[in-house]
Amino acid sequence: MSQAQIVGGPVGGRILLHSLAKNWWLLLLRGIAAVIFGVLAFAWPGLTLLTLILLYGAYAFSDGVIAIIAAIKGNAPGARWWLAIVGILGIVVGAVTFMVPGITALILLFTIGGWAVAIGVLQIIGAIRLRHEIDNEWLLVLSGVISVLFGIAVISRPAAGALGLVWLIGTYAVIAGVLYIGLALRLKKHA
Repeated sequence: MSQAQIVGGPVGGRILLHSLAKNWWLLLLRGIAAVIFGVLAFAWPGLTLLTLILLYGAYAFSDGVIAIIAAIKGNAPGARWWLAIVGILGIVVGAVTFMVPGITALILLFTIGGWAVAIGVLQIIGAIRLRHEIDNEWLLVLSGVISVLFGIAVISRPAAGALGLVWLIGTYAVIAGVLYIGLALRLKKHA
């Protein structure tokens, strides 16, 4: 049996579950970071666009670093590649945000939207791979669907006002963070 068959089948799902369960606390940290980011977005709705950009950059960068750590610490070959991609995307988006803070709102919106869609698709793929190994993998599916819907909403409505963007980003971050925390606590039971 090839490694591709093992990773894609029930054995691969168990390896993925073991890797995620072993590092459940990293998913918990991602969830906490997302909730904190979302709460800050609600607490300061009058943020200037530059402050919003920098706050978002910090979130994307920290989320990317945590995902890279999870990819490095994980020992499931199938899980590592998508965590690495999510991590690299987050770090790149965060770094670009800091290096070019005067980026236009339109480019920022498309970047945020594309990043959310990519993460959502990868989360859905991960959940599908876990469906036979863990109960309630729907938390990861739901988080992925919310990410995709958020990304599509941001891309399709780029002319939305800054306040609307703050509330949309805050809502997304809090919901995704709570779902990450819920999944992390479920995975802790498997550790």
